[in-house]
Amino acid sequence: MTGSARGRTGASGYREPVPLVAAAVCPHPPLIVPELAGAAAAELDDLRAACDDAVTGLLAAAPDVVLLVGDGPRTTTFDAADFGSLRAYGLDRRVPLWKTNCAGGERLPLSLTVGAWLIGRSGTSLPRLARSVATDLSPADCAELGAALAGEPDRRVALLVLGDGSACRGRQAPGYDDPRAEAYDDGVARALADADADALLGLDPVLSAELRVAGRAPWQVLAGAVRAAGGDWRGGVRHYSAPYGVAYVVASWEPA
Repeated sequence: MTGSARGRTGASGYREPVPLVAAAVCPHPPLIVPELAGAAAAELDDLRAACDDAVTGLLAAAPDVVLLVGDGPRTTTFDAADFGSLRAYGLDRRVPLWKTNCAGGERLPLSLTVGAWLIGRSGTSLPRLARSVATDLSPADCAELGAALAGEPDRRVALLVLGDGSACRGRQAPGYDDPRAEAYDDGVARALADADADALLGLDPVLSAELRVAGRAPWQVLAGAVRAAGGDWRGGVRHYSAPYGVAYVVASWEPA
């Protein structure tokens, strides 16, 4: 199945397709950084490789700019010189979004910090922008934000969307065990495999919060962006697992 992606300008009607050229979805566990995982780094080798492949595919679409979208305490736009830090997780390292200068601040939430780290591994010199999405933003507002973010009139935009699935997969999970978690994550994986924007927009914010899902709002921003871009899209899942009781899905979307 491919998702329909014709978008609205608001209540008044439709607009021309925006230049969204590709999207990738990756999780953002701190342990994806090998220096943080230590002796356990090899346990996430497959996840790390899948994320690298997803970023490579994103860059192969020849975008003019990469836009990172991830969850955070509030919906915020970040400057190119802003950076994140892994200090809270045991590694004293700054992770720049793009440019490094004195105007930047330590502002990126974990999701965008890991996203910046993933992009940095690619070695690309492309400009990077970043936007956090409030965890409790409604599906309708997420869709509207996605349409606005993708609507750069003169630039080819690629989206790197950061988000974890449920954190309730087993007794050792951060959110303990919840029997609803596996079905939720399976549904997300299917939606990402099928580029199904409607299914992503149908994710329940209340259930997502109960399952401690970090990706619900960013995934719905992606869905809104693809709807606004227009045309048919195809998706593919590169990785799906639930180590440590948290679901991680890596996916790629491109115009069909």
